[in-house]
Amino acid sequence: MIYLGKLVNTHGLKGEVRIISDFKYKSQVFKKGSHLFINDDELVINTYRPHKEYDMVTFDGITNIDDVLKYKGKKVYIKKEDYNFDGILNEDLIGLPVYGDGKLLGIVTDVYKNVNQELIEVDNDILIPYVPVFIKNISKEKLEINVIEGLLK
Repeated sequence: MIYLGKLVNTHGLKGEVRIISDFKYKSQVFKKGSHLFINDDELVINTYRPHKEYDMVTFDGITNIDDVLKYKGKKVYIKKEDYNFDGILNEDLIGLPVYGDGKLLGIVTDVYKNVNQELIEVDNDILIPYVPVFIKNISKEKLEINVIEGLLK
């Protein structure tokens, strides 16, 4: 399962919910007919609309606020096998060895978004901006970076 975001609140009385998500490929996920998973429940998107920083969703068969209140504050997931994304998922980077100038620098432990960009965290306290100037090559076996002066301690 891939983490999509968090259902932060309800909206109105007809079962619409607010999801906050910074998922890279959410335009491929947030559409009618997509399956989302909250707790152990599989829900199918009926409608979608963006609103401010939220992704507003209604689900098939749910037309009342009382039916979605139990999901408030819960994490939302998708099944990876349900989608064919155009690029690499952040989840796929975790565990990859990171090389710079042909030397092993460590293993990717996390990828997260700060205010300006995504950062790749390497297990020995290295943070690499996930932008083209720093990323040389990504494969299923390794991540190669351009080591720029000041990047490494």
